[in-house]
Amino acid sequence: MNKKHDAGKNPFQIFQEEFPDLAKSFNDLVDAQRTLKGMDPKTKQLVNIAIQTANHNPMGVKMHAQMAKSRGASRDEILGAVVMNLHLSGLATVLDCLPAAVEGLEL
Repeated sequence: MNKKHDAGKNPFQIFQEEFPDLAKSFNDLVDAQRTLKGMDPKTKQLVNIAIQTANHNPMGVKMHAQMAKSRGASRDEILGAVVMNLHLSGLATVLDCLPAAVEGLEL
């Protein structure tokens, strides 16, 4: 992989290009999870935001914030999903991920 060439690409896009079979299997798993019953699509995205925050993954927060917004989540709901981690993951985690959530809202 040419890092200089790939520097501007989305890391997930690089994953799909470099490992197409594995990426397809991963996408199949995501599709199966997306169809699970019990939560509406907006709530699933808010849960994903909270999980991505707990995992210290600002890029994941940004991506899921954008998806949550497209599924009708409000700014308060999206940012609230990040700050739910305050007592669980700590202030540093919230502060790392909050700007990504705001950026996802602005896309």
